[in-house]
Amino acid sequence: MNSIKTIVALVILTLVAMTMFGSVYTVNEIEQVIITQFGKPIREPVTTAGLKFKLPFVQEVNAIDKRILEWDGSPTDMPTKDKLYISVDLFARWRIVQPLQYFLRLHDERSAQSRLDDILGSETRNAVAKHELIEIIRTSKDRVPTQDTLGDSNNVLGTLVPIHIGREQVEKQIFAAAAAKVAVFGIELLDIRFKRINYNESVRPKIYDRMISERQQIAEQFRSEGNGEAARINGNRERELQKIKSEAYRRVEEIRGEADAKATGIYAQAYNQSPEAVKFYEFTRTMGAYHSIITSDTTLVLSTDSELFKFLKGINP
Repeated sequence: MNSIKTIVALVILTLVAMTMFGSVYTVNEIEQVIITQFGKPIREPVTTAGLKFKLPFVQEVNAIDKRILEWDGSPTDMPTKDKLYISVDLFARWRIVQPLQYFLRLHDERSAQSRLDDILGSETRNAVAKHELIEIIRTSKDRVPTQDTLGDSNNVLGTLVPIHIGREQVEKQIFAAAAAKVAVFGIELLDIRFKRINYNESVRPKIYDRMISERQQIAEQFRSEGNGEAARINGNRERELQKIKSEAYRRVEEIRGEADAKATGIYAQAYNQSPEAVKFYEFTRTMGAYHSIITSDTTLVLSTDSELFKFLKGINP
């Protein structure tokens, strides 16, 4: 009889211990709890930390994280407005603010991550398709374009394409559209950012070819401007050279004329001292003319009263 009583007492104590253990649970600071009975929530979520009680066996504790959680999407190819395929890698931060609604709609974090993949991926595609590539890769529209150092202040080379939105505004558009959709699941979207944007593998050669073509166009423009500048410099050089030659020739002629006039004056002064000097000058100049115009094979046809022939007429044979 004593052994039976002992066994019964142990069974009762075990049942009591199991009942007490099943009716007590703890809530951490980083979680919130939904109590379900036969799979259905029966009360408001427990959001305060501490020791709590529930009905044993029939009620179940469902812990839900209340920390800031991470969503990291996988790189996805999508087209931009200017028909360029890019690979976009996105990440976001979120948390559960309405645990009951979250539990009823999604139940666990795996379902929440899957739903975020769908919503954020869809909104990212919509936003990227509405904007050109430059709007997505540039941080903001408030920046000063860099001028090519080889050009002057009026050169348009190096001017960046104007930006009207910028990457920050594109991220805000994705955030605003996605936040409203995830709110129905009891989720608050805290932030969303582009982690990496890259060209699609299939379009990279075309992009590189276009970049090379643009730089070649810039190089050709520089060559054209250089050739034009060289032609202008050569033209100025030729003009200056002709000007210098012309001025030098004019100065030479002036000096020569001055010298001839001075020499003529000296001759005139020397040979006008007496009538005999004048006759001697006339004779020497005529003899010099004979020497210049008469050679061994020269034939002259002159009249007998020619001024040039008057000294020849007076020669005694």
